[in-house]
Amino acid sequence: MDTYRGGSHRSPELPRDRGPLSAAVLGRLRGAGGLPHPEDARAADPYGEDLHLALYACYELHYRGFAGVDPALEWDPELLAVRRGAEEVFLAALRHDATRTDSLEAVLAGLLVEPVHGQGVSDFLKEQGELRHVREYAVQRSLYHLKEADPHAWVLPRLRGRAKAGMAAIEYDEFGAGRAERVHARLFADLMADMGLETAYGHYLDEGHAEMLALVNLMSLFGLHRRLRGALVGHFAAVEITSSPASRRLAQAMRRAGAGPAAEFFYAEHVEADAVHEQVVRREVVAGLLAEEPELEADVAFGITATDFLEERLGKRLLAGWGDRPAR
Repeated sequence: MDTYRGGSHRSPELPRDRGPLSAAVLGRLRGAGGLPHPEDARAADPYGEDLHLALYACYELHYRGFAGVDPALEWDPELLAVRRGAEEVFLAALRHDATRTDSLEAVLAGLLVEPVHGQGVSDFLKEQGELRHVREYAVQRSLYHLKEADPHAWVLPRLRGRAKAGMAAIEYDEFGAGRAERVHARLFADLMADMGLETAYGHYLDEGHAEMLALVNLMSLFGLHRRLRGALVGHFAAVEITSSPASRRLAQAMRRAGAGPAAEFFYAEHVEADAVHEQVVRREVVAGLLAEEPELEADVAFGITATDFLEERLGKRLLAGWGDRPAR
């Protein structure tokens, strides 16, 4: 995928800072000034705007980087030390707030239980959503969907056998099954174009809520650390197992709001694809991983519960704000 319709393949511009930690990180990326001590990162709000923008900026160096930023900073030791401090505080908070004592079987079963009717974001959009709501939703989700499947690809070298084969099969679909125009990130860019939104990768980083940044950072955190490979598989399972019913509602929401055919198609595509992926991720990826590394069962469960915890936080933020702001 070289370009998006209405967008560009170029690296995004650096965002505005949201506090002292992100200001220091962005300053280093601009080539100006030093960095805070890693202990300063460990003292930050684990779910706050400042920490998650700083963490997102550090992680983005492993993806497409930023315009005008030296690619060598991807492995800058001082920057990595600050990133590690931020990761530690985020991970510690998640282990405290999102770890459950349920068995993995129970956690997986819980993913199949739909929330009470009308309570979730996709329910709201299906039943009440206006164009301004689906546009806001697309702006937030663009921070992930314009790099869809990229964070999950980090885990492939860390898997073996059935788990690796199953994960690669799903990723192949996510990356368009060999067709550039079917890459899911491209399809989401087309969705955004239908709604009159900017499609350039990273364009809406300044608009991203801390809750959305945290979700994208979770994927990068799990993906970039081999020791967290089980948690990444759990996260991936949570996404694939819950995607199909939510995507069906979102396809209906896009139709209801008049968002356009590409917007509706993006979610309709996920209804069918993710129904198949659900079976592969359960029977091959999760089961295959645990057949070889049964000691990772708790990590898989944690990846699921952490994802659910952060998705719930984002949902509350969106639902609390909708109806109070003018359309973009």
